Amino acid sequence: MSLAAVPAQAASGAPALAPPPAPGEAILRRQRVRESAARTYARSFPIVPVRANGMTVEGADGRRYLDCLSGAGTLALGHNHPVVLEAIRRTLDSGAPLHLLDLATAEKDDFTSALFESLPAEFATRARVHFCGPAGTDAVEAALKLMQTATGRPGALAFTGAYHGMTAGALALTGNVAVKEPLPSGGEVVRLPYPYGYRCPFGVGGEAGADLGATYVERLLDDPAGGVVPPAAMILEAVQGEGGVVPAPDGWLREMRRITTERGIPLIVDEVQTGVGRTGAMWAVEHSGIVPDAMVLSKAIGGSLPLAVVVYREDYDGWRPGAHTGTFRGNTLAMAAGAATLRYVAAHGLAERAAVVGERMTARLRELAGELPVIGDVRGRGLMLGVELVDPTAEADACGAHPADPALAVRVREACLARGLIVELGGRHDAVLRLLPPLTITDEQVAAVLERLADAIAAASSLAEAPGAGAGAGAGAGAASPSARGAWKAER
Repeated sequence: MSLAAVPAQAASGAPALAPPPAPGEAILRRQRVRESAARTYARSFPIVPVRANGMTVEGADGRRYLDCLSGAGTLALGHNHPVVLEAIRRTLDSGAPLHLLDLATAEKDDFTSALFESLPAEFATRARVHFCGPAGTDAVEAALKLMQTATGRPGALAFTGAYHGMTAGALALTGNVAVKEPLPSGGEVVRLPYPYGYRCPFGVGGEAGADLGATYVERLLDDPAGGVVPPAAMILEAVQGEGGVVPAPDGWLREMRRITTERGIPLIVDEVQTGVGRTGAMWAVEHSGIVPDAMVLSKAIGGSLPLAVVVYREDYDGWRPGAHTGTFRGNTLAMAAGAATLRYVAAHGLAERAAVVGERMTARLRELAGELPVIGDVRGRGLMLGVELVDPTAEADACGAHPADPALAVRVREACLARGLIVELGGRHDAVLRLLPPLTITDEQVAAVLERLADAIAAASSLAEAPGAGAGAGAGAGAASPSARGAWKAER
């Protein structure tokens, strides 16, 4: 036997050295051991980001990714945008206090001015703002308590597919069953049908489905035997994000505004994910022209830092001092970064660009749907896009929609990551690819995202068709099943 054929340990007399662990692997291992089973994104993306700029994230292993998650919509300007960094540095260098509860500061005053300048004029002229704990779910809680105080009524109207947060009141408003089942009720909520053209709750789809939904809401509220006690408020999203990127028709939103106004029901619009230019307008309510009684805002308004507020008509300002408090309501850095972000988006027409780029991406994705039958539906508004993956071999429903294919969606997400693209899932069965790129995405990055996504879907669907391929084939060892992960994971 030649020396070359002798194992290394036998040839040298010393044990062979194990290959060094991949960069970042020790961090991932410690995270798995130390952090709770409720962690979500870490399961989907086993990477350790060390640097980020714009839309690009670099992992500890040196690999670079295009980020179409953007902090679940938080990063309107992408990672570490110069205008955000400059605002943070300027505030730090000024010696301004970083934490002052709800005391008045120059930074808070400037943020409030920038925020009111950005709001629809008819709403802003008679509005008040309340700074909440630094997550959107707390702002939802605040809005609900505000309207309960103002009306003296309990309960609320909410919609199928809704996502409003994970604290008790917000979770009661949220539609997903899996995350609610283990918990006691968070309050009386009447669930109403949200217009979802591809999987219409009435089995008709399109405008007819939305019209039926509006008629149903109106008749239910007016039915003396309908079982609905007059509620404190109705809450809705103009585009459901976690629910699968489902935009509400503008006409339906106007009907909801009419119905609630005529019955004295305050209307709360949750703009946590849709706000700050994401849908092609600064605020999603502007597409329909409705003026809500309250808007819940978070994510992008902090310029990548934690910040949440509820803005509401001054008529409802019946709170007593301390009615809704929180220690971290005075995040000076977030207010500085948020004001800079709001003004940059407005000054550079990024909402308008989001509309144009979103239409271009939607058109290409719909072309792709013609080439790949696993794409059941493409929808969204602006740079808030969804691609629903289905099993085209299964029988379609009355609206022509095939059953969702969550196992394929997991494979596509992993194929995207392997190609340097971060895309997360959502929707009823976690079968919707959600695209939330920063508003600063370049034309070259748009082309790269579409190319990598198309390649990933084609590769993953081919794997599903391969002989012997079972459900979940190709899934990495660290991937959790859709049912285990749950579809509702955008931390607020």
